[in-house]
Amino acid sequence: MENEFTYEDYQKTAEWLLSRTKHRPQVAVICGSGLGGLTNKLTEAQFFDYSEIPNFPQSTVPGHAGRLVFGFLNDKACVMMQGRFHTYEGYPLWKVTFPVRVFRLLGVDTLVVTNAAGGLNPNFQVGDIMLIRDHINLPGLGGQNPLKGPNDERFGVRFPAMSDAYDRNMREKALSTWKLMGENRELQEGTYVMVAGPSFETVAESRLLQQLGADAVGMSTVPEVIVARHCGLRVFGFSLITNKVIMDYESLEKTTHEEVLETGKQAAQKLEKFVSILMASIPPPDNAI
Repeated sequence: MENEFTYEDYQKTAEWLLSRTKHRPQVAVICGSGLGGLTNKLTEAQFFDYSEIPNFPQSTVPGHAGRLVFGFLNDKACVMMQGRFHTYEGYPLWKVTFPVRVFRLLGVDTLVVTNAAGGLNPNFQVGDIMLIRDHINLPGLGGQNPLKGPNDERFGVRFPAMSDAYDRNMREKALSTWKLMGENRELQEGTYVMVAGPSFETVAESRLLQQLGADAVGMSTVPEVIVARHCGLRVFGFSLITNKVIMDYESLEKTTHEEVLETGKQAAQKLEKFVSILMASIPPPDNAI
């Protein structure tokens, strides 16, 4: 289905928010399953329920609170989505990605994406953090792209490049910051593959994804990244490895959403601290004096 939102719809939502908050964010953060605790680190926080924001979809998944939070993280002006939207909830991609263009109209220049993901790389352990270097848009290869339909040049070009989707400078800063934090575990780096969900992968599907070169698998993130790059935002992101994907027919284990959230809880604090420290590495806004 083509995008049913007009440029004016995005503008209306952005203006509604700007008229109700003194915050002028430079960075937007999308918090994945169980990672909404990052909002607790914000100072001067101001909350808006998705239900009160014009045009905003509603979050229906456990572990996604459904609030937009403005504030400062490590002195950087931020807006955070405490809970994101997914196509498996029944939303078309133009609704899933709606907030990203609103962020652009709020003046945001950097998007940080986080998610909970299954580890495909055999070297990954539960609780690892993977810096996203690249992605495979599996639904997109089958025609489900958030930029499908008429292109609005006010946001970006018709055919945006994705070979540089995840900012190289920020990835380098993330790797050096991790070393300074003195963590025992290595910061992983790899390719995230998006599947549509909501069912978890079969053994055969998991093996296929691994052969495609994916290191982690999840059901989100890629549509938001595509729309962010289309409208010129700097992007970097992380996957929290909350479970090891089952590759063996003899295995009696099953992946559950509860397991994902529980593991997320245990490792999320480390990712939250990491993202907070990284805020200092984001270049000042272009309009900074």
